[in-house]
Amino acid sequence: MPQLIKKPAIIRASGEPPKQIEEYIGRISCHQADVSIARMRSPAGWSEPGQIPDFDEYTVVLKGSVLVESRKNTIDVHAGEAVIVKKGEWVRYSTPHPGGAEYISVCLPAFSPDLVNRNES
Repeated sequence: MPQLIKKPAIIRASGEPPKQIEEYIGRISCHQADVSIARMRSPAGWSEPGQIPDFDEYTVVLKGSVLVESRKNTIDVHAGEAVIVKKGEWVRYSTPHPGGAEYISVCLPAFSPDLVNRNES
């Protein structure tokens, strides 16, 4: 039976200045552990610590751009583009450009603070 999600769960984001995470499907919003789908609204100047997540993350940028840093390269992902980060890869996300960004994030399995493995380097 189809399940309607009337509104997302708001999740506290890591990093500064504060970013808004609206989880439509995932562990918090509907107890879905195999996938999470969230809309991110990230202000200009936002950045978070690096991480080595235990999930694959698929990001589709709707507005603005998201800077994605890995150990091997840095990619500026613009509106209309997407990026895939595989689990076990070190990555750091930020929105350093004016206007920030709005994007959709899909995580397999679903995002959980216990699976992020954040660090400071």
